[in-house]
Amino acid sequence: MTARVLFAAAEADWPRYRRHLESGFQAAGLDIDLTPHAADRPETVDYLIYAPGGTVSELGPFRGLRLVQSLWAGVETILNDPALTAPLARMVDPGMIQGMAEYVTGHVLRYHLHTDRLDRTDPGDWRKDLLAPLAATRRVGVLGAGVLGTAAVRMLAGIGFDVAAWSRTPKQIEGVRCHFGPDGLRTVLRSSQILVLMLPQTPATANLINRNTLALLPPGAAIINPSRGQLIDDDALLEALESGQVSGATLDVFRTEPLPASHPYWTRPNVFVTPHIAAETHPETASRVAVENIRRGERGEPYLHLVDRARGY
Repeated sequence: MTARVLFAAAEADWPRYRRHLESGFQAAGLDIDLTPHAADRPETVDYLIYAPGGTVSELGPFRGLRLVQSLWAGVETILNDPALTAPLARMVDPGMIQGMAEYVTGHVLRYHLHTDRLDRTDPGDWRKDLLAPLAATRRVGVLGAGVLGTAAVRMLAGIGFDVAAWSRTPKQIEGVRCHFGPDGLRTVLRSSQILVLMLPQTPATANLINRNTLALLPPGAAIINPSRGQLIDDDALLEALESGQVSGATLDVFRTEPLPASHPYWTRPNVFVTPHIAAETHPETASRVAVENIRRGERGEPYLHLVDRARGY
């Protein structure tokens, strides 16, 4: 029996995904009716490949869904839709994982090697005092030990950084000090000369980086946030940047995107803004994930990467 799959992402994404999805379904031996158009009979759609801002904004008409496969790692834009009754799978894309780990590692190295400060030196300012120590003496804290956070932790540890990871519940990463819970969070914050945020957006993580938690960091710490803008109390971070408690911040995500031109982050010399480019879903590898989950649905097997709605990720 033919399964109906609706590709409900941005129209510009359809040409990038189409051949990978079609060839993947064929290789899996699946009989699939794949379309990018809003369904004329939405109740007959079996699977939704979804991204925010795409061709579907309301799930109510899709009463027969067996799975919503997100193309994004974050699912907060759809998770609270009361019409979402089907299982929801987040995207765990190998290409995105590698890209995120590279982004984090690159910017940790910027702060570790002082290239952020050297970039702001005046002509003739021969800064011999900015010689970097070896990575083993630099303490890096990573908040979040999910798939993306763990990839970043492993890459940083592989270079030789002294890495500590924190998660809500206990985790184990070989060769890395792992902490959990409120006490563990304070422990990691107090030791992090460079702090990386790799957490999802949930009620529990909103404004996690605030005046109190920023005060726990070693003076002059740097912050890197490629996960969610809502994790940071912006006013508190700006105050910490002004006082020197935080020496610099690299921010890729914001509460409002695009970041308004009037936002103070743009003019702070110790803030490095990137336009939500830390990691992108790659059509070739992401299509394999979507095809595999739909294959599982057709074979009655458990889905991969299902979202726990109680936890929000």
